[in-house]
Amino acid sequence: MKFLVRAVTAAATAALLTVVPATTAQAADPPTRPPVPGTLNTYNVSAVYVAGVSSGGYMATQLHLAYSARIRGAAIFAAGPYYCAQYNAAQATYGCMDDLWPTYLSTLKSYPPLWAAYGWIDPVANLSGRPVYAFRGNGDTVVRKSVNDALVSFYQHFGASVQYDTSSPAGHGWVTPYGTVGCSTTAQPYLNDCGTDPQNAFLRKLLGSVSPRNTGALGGQLVSFNQSTFAVNGYAPGLSMGSTGFAYVPAACTAGQSCRLLVALHGCKQGHAEVGTAFVDRANLNQYGDTNRLIVLYPQAVPSAVNPNGCWDWWGYLGGTNYAIKGGAQLETIMNMIRRLDG
Repeated sequence: MKFLVRAVTAAATAALLTVVPATTAQAADPPTRPPVPGTLNTYNVSAVYVAGVSSGGYMATQLHLAYSARIRGAAIFAAGPYYCAQYNAAQATYGCMDDLWPTYLSTLKSYPPLWAAYGWIDPVANLSGRPVYAFRGNGDTVVRKSVNDALVSFYQHFGASVQYDTSSPAGHGWVTPYGTVGCSTTAQPYLNDCGTDPQNAFLRKLLGSVSPRNTGALGGQLVSFNQSTFAVNGYAPGLSMGSTGFAYVPAACTAGQSCRLLVALHGCKQGHAEVGTAFVDRANLNQYGDTNRLIVLYPQAVPSAVNPNGCWDWWGYLGGTNYAIKGGAQLETIMNMIRRLDG
């Protein structure tokens, strides 16, 4: 299925319901750990980063801009600039996925300084020199290249150090060595095998250097936890978020060593309710987490009446105009998880 919103017109809805046959990739099975029920604990976390794909990419920019004093860098796959939809589902569809409408980039660039002055987001000066990795698959027909280009221009405008990868023939999805669909395919679970390892590239950009990923048995623990504990309304499903979230915690972090935290945000129809732990297991992040003292947090969105494809709220489907700033319901729920993990 298509991967973001496309739910404005009847024709767009019909497009969403068109299943794209997947080209199965012969991916290696990754080392995994079964989820263990538990809760999020506090660890010795030295820095926080965020990564996301598609709607998760848009949510990643919202977290990054709102809390740039705390979140030091971002990796964005297949998404556009911060606040692109401007609380308008039609703009989300036609200007932030397709190129039928403009992205209004100059307007988008004008919001952060103003909102920072109001205290709605952290000062934009925090973005200067900070690492950002952007990924564009040339086979992506869901989010147009002009939209990805606008993301890069947006961050560069605020002085971020941006690495823009446009070398892949990938379709719309998260490219990983453990992908289960062909590189140029756009199909569930949107884990594309292109014979490359962009996680190594973006982690090097964010962290400065990385050790090779663990290709053997994982030594950490995958914790499943109750997201309602962190929900601003006390009930995650009321925010189109799942009852259960996940966090991979390497053994070194459990032992008290200094670790970093990466928040990994799935795309539409890619959460646990839709594909089980496919993204959690195959995103190629737990494997790097094990060897780089990197905790990986996997918040979960779910389908709901206002969000039938299980997307993150990047156009205001929950009805709050503050969805992209401090106080936004999903944004603050995820931040509550971060606050627990990094103390």
